[in-house]
Amino acid sequence: MHYLIASPHNGKFLVARPGARAGMQISRAMYEQVASIAETSSPLPPWLLDGARTAWSLDLAGASMRDAVLVRPETWLGYGRATYEINKGCNFNCEHCYLAERKFDGLPWDSKARLLRLLRDAGVLWLQFTGGEPLIDRDFLDTYTLAYRSGMLIEILTNGSRLHRLEVIELLRKLPPHKVTVSLYGATPDSFDSLTRKPGAFKLVKKGLIAAREAGITLELALIITKHNAHELAAMRSLADRYGAGRTEYGTISPTYTGTPEPLAAQAPGFLDKTSVFKGCPAGHTFFHVDPHGLATMCKVGRENPVDLMSEGLDGLLRLPRIADAQMLRTGGCGGCQLSGTCRVCRPLAKAYQEAKAPLNTYCQHGSEEAQ
Repeated sequence: MHYLIASPHNGKFLVARPGARAGMQISRAMYEQVASIAETSSPLPPWLLDGARTAWSLDLAGASMRDAVLVRPETWLGYGRATYEINKGCNFNCEHCYLAERKFDGLPWDSKARLLRLLRDAGVLWLQFTGGEPLIDRDFLDTYTLAYRSGMLIEILTNGSRLHRLEVIELLRKLPPHKVTVSLYGATPDSFDSLTRKPGAFKLVKKGLIAAREAGITLELALIITKHNAHELAAMRSLADRYGAGRTEYGTISPTYTGTPEPLAAQAPGFLDKTSVFKGCPAGHTFFHVDPHGLATMCKVGRENPVDLMSEGLDGLLRLPRIADAQMLRTGGCGGCQLSGTCRVCRPLAKAYQEAKAPLNTYCQHGSEEAQ
């Protein structure tokens, strides 16, 4: 199995090590050099040996290119990242979930494998597995393995409830992901189980965090702040520190992507994110989202006019930039807004808030005291 991946990425060339944060940017000449000897028994070029020692303390002297480095070819599509919603099914029933429905269905294994080959051929280097809960999908282990062997750097976005399982931990130890991001919904069983509406959820997640830490898997915790756990925020931060995990905090709850308001009831007053000004997004241009049935959209929220990858193949992605641009236009309730230049949400998300009839102060500057 490869130690390093050399790959084109959005007009540049990178060398990365699965499971490690550090990476190398290389020139086209360097990339072409390793590509020309990728499937041979040739030793690694001296500059790559030196780079591996510097970036990852990895000594590959004596290793062959064939065994040590997976070289990904250049593609005619420039999609460097994608998210794959492998299944919307979930073993939690979170009050704040943005999914309109959580049906347990998706592609059969043969089609999943074909979809991953399409993602690879589209140029996807960074792949995020999401759901629902990806670890409950019957094909997750095989799907993850194929994505890894295809030369993708993988993030798993999970609720952590099955992270402790031996078959999962052993796979991630053998084929390390770039990181595993676990959503944290509280610091005590009362708050955690209340939001997830799953008795015993907190205990399962702690078990998964312990197993991942002991296996040396790179962890990040997504701290989801709601009315159930806002009083525990300091303890949630301490929990992340205890498991050696990076952390990101999310205080804004969104409606479902179809524009229904149910998740908004979980919002904690005073914890709306003060995000930066929205200055554009590569969604649909260098990044895209795929749902459980192989339908590609600009992102998880902007799901209008999906491209059916299973029937159209890669040619369908040629339409995606125009579809994305159309969804980003300031229309509907945002048309002609004088504050659009300093808006903090994209148009597809604003549309979901508007369709949910959400209070303006949850997403729009016109809901602030200053604007009023």
